[in-house]
Amino acid sequence: MNAKNEAIFGAHAQSDRFDIEAVFRSNYPRIARVIARVVHDPSRSEELAVAVFCRLDREPRVAPEAVNAWLYKTAVRLGLDELRRRIRRQKYERLFSVARPNPTPEELHSTSEERVQVRTVLAAIKTRNAKLLMLRADGLSYQEIGDVLSLNPASVGTFLKRAQEAFRQEYRRRYE
Repeated sequence: MNAKNEAIFGAHAQSDRFDIEAVFRSNYPRIARVIARVVHDPSRSEELAVAVFCRLDREPRVAPEAVNAWLYKTAVRLGLDELRRRIRRQKYERLFSVARPNPTPEELHSTSEERVQVRTVLAAIKTRNAKLLMLRADGLSYQEIGDVLSLNPASVGTFLKRAQEAFRQEYRRRYE
């Protein structure tokens, strides 16, 4: 073993295991670069590089002297898998977009009309109810809604139910 390998594998060399943290520190930049050359996406290559080291940590049969080769082989394999996944996804997205027809002018008009109706109803109900509905529609949790509107998060559900009912009633009153 050379000096670098002794630093990485240290006392673990006798037990045929290695210090994963030291291996990570010394090899991560190179492994991330190898993957980046394959996938051409620096952020995704960093994620995949971490996955390579996670696999290494779970792989009991890798001998300390074979770690570098195993890392490179696994990095290239994960990079190629990522490329195949992207190509497959693009293929299916193209197929899906072909199968879905463009909306007709009537559908576009109907959608536009519905948006106007929703905006009108939101303007007609109480401001707090409109805010509650809009924040929830944006995907905020009860805790986040409570923080934004200075409400107790435990009572946000009740307020939301009331806001939904107020919206329904106003919508029916105006458009049914």
